[in-house]
Amino acid sequence: MHRKWGPAAGLVASLAVSLAWADDTPAPPTPQGWNGKGEIGYVMARGNTDSDTGNAKVDLANVDGDWKNSLHLEGLYATSAGITSAERWAALFQSNYQISPRAFGFGALRYQDDEFSGFQYQASVTTGVGYHFITTVSDQLTGQVGAGYRQLRPELIIKDPDGEVTQRIPEASSGNAVGTAEVDYAHVFNASTKLTEKLAVESGPGNTSLEDDVALVVNMSKTLALSVGYSFKENTEPPVGLKKVDTLVTLNLVYSFKQ
Repeated sequence: MHRKWGPAAGLVASLAVSLAWADDTPAPPTPQGWNGKGEIGYVMARGNTDSDTGNAKVDLANVDGDWKNSLHLEGLYATSAGITSAERWAALFQSNYQISPRAFGFGALRYQDDEFSGFQYQASVTTGVGYHFITTVSDQLTGQVGAGYRQLRPELIIKDPDGEVTQRIPEASSGNAVGTAEVDYAHVFNASTKLTEKLAVESGPGNTSLEDDVALVVNMSKTLALSVGYSFKENTEPPVGLKKVDTLVTLNLVYSFKQ
């Protein structure tokens, strides 16, 4: 059991270490109202191999007094030689309540439908606490830990010799308690360039999922930017015959807005 919770336990420990050296300057007031961004990318290859890959993300947030509600949506679709090779849709809603200038409580709902992960769906509801460790102009570091309930439904994927899926056989769904931990970091190099990283772990009996998203964002104007991203996703216990790790490199056009 200790082994199953290893990644989450390590992340929780890193948050504790971060708290020890967190800067003691007052956290700046959070801007009120709506803000958000949308990004989209597409790659087409023709020649020896015909392939198409598209991805899109939407982030929306609304701050009203001590409450902050945020929504994240993302999708990925890819074909190779006329065969669908990737199809993933995910959604995350989180509501934060500011307890103090740095500390907050949260509740979150997460849902993922990945046609090639071996799970028909993965869904969870969690609650916990978070803390803004660093809030300087150039660096921001936020961490949160929580617990909740997760529901999984694995499926057996059958492919033909060309790699096309011919049959999906759903298996029995299962639910269990989970622990979660997340670190969100941003570093501003200058007025036009920023590096972001978001690491999230969800761990319970039988399976631990880890997602790490890194992006370098270069502004072209007040609202438009280019983003180069690297995404790493891992399930420690995927269904038989499927890989534990998925990686994705993206080049996206980003549109941002504020109220």
